[in-house]
Amino acid sequence: MGGVAGIVYSTIPVAVFVVVNLLTGLKPALIAALATGGAITIWRLVRREALQPAISGLIGVGVCAFIANRTGEARDFYLPGLLYSAFFAVAFLISVVVRWPLAGVVWHGINGDGHGWRRDPRMLRAYTFASLLWTVVFAARVVVQGWLYNADEANWLGIARLAMGYPLLGVALLGTVWAVRRARRSPLPAS
Repeated sequence: MGGVAGIVYSTIPVAVFVVVNLLTGLKPALIAALATGGAITIWRLVRREALQPAISGLIGVGVCAFIANRTGEARDFYLPGLLYSAFFAVAFLISVVVRWPLAGVVWHGINGDGHGWRRDPRMLRAYTFASLLWTVVFAARVVVQGWLYNADEANWLGIARLAMGYPLLGVALLGTVWAVRRARRSPLPAS
């Protein structure tokens, strides 16, 4: 994601969209969000920082802007994020039901540790807990932001998107780290 800077940079175009839409309207907000995403990409290029997060963010803003522009509805700027959250809420929940908690699959996939963790009941419980936590985070977004989307509250939807974005992901990530570390420290159950 490009570290803390990548997180901040990916939030700025959405924040710009929220403010400009509130003050002026949809078209200027779309232009401002796209221009901000482009400026961030150029800024990262000039500073010789990783471009992948900036380009991914610019593509994401572009997709959101395209949809909102086609429908003429500011709330549709947030529709891809809402669908993304719904997809991940369902994916994390299904992974728990089938006993392949996605938090463990992702964690060990990133670290290249394989799937041996599934044989350890402590780790399986920890990743199940973590996956349920991620399910709650994504489902909370869908419930709150979906309600605002259906109520056609584009400005409040933007504020909710920012408030429920990285702060909630941070909570889920901390919960995952806590659960994994706790599981690694606890003794193996007697056979």
